[in-house]
Amino acid sequence: MAKGYWIAHVKVRDPERYKDYVAANAIAFKKYNARFVVRGGRNEARGNPISGDRHVVLEFESYDVARACYDSPEYKAAAAIRDEASDASVIIIEGYDG
Repeated sequence: MAKGYWIAHVKVRDPERYKDYVAANAIAFKKYNARFVVRGGRNEARGNPISGDRHVVLEFESYDVARACYDSPEYKAAAAIRDEASDASVIIIEGYDG
């Protein structure tokens, strides 16, 4: 079964409030066994620029688990904080299981 992923591009507007989001999202990520593949780090955009200065890739057991985490009450509470502190776009995508 193919894994599921979140690919997030984030523009942090309030770094202090964003720390609250990071603490809150840990609850959902632990519950759904998310694993960070990319969490910030050095980056450069090639070709068309991508919105955001922080990029994150999370891995989940499956696409359905990735969706369930995003739709969970735990993550919805974290996302409310995220939206106060940043502009973010998240793509939920099924991995390749060639």
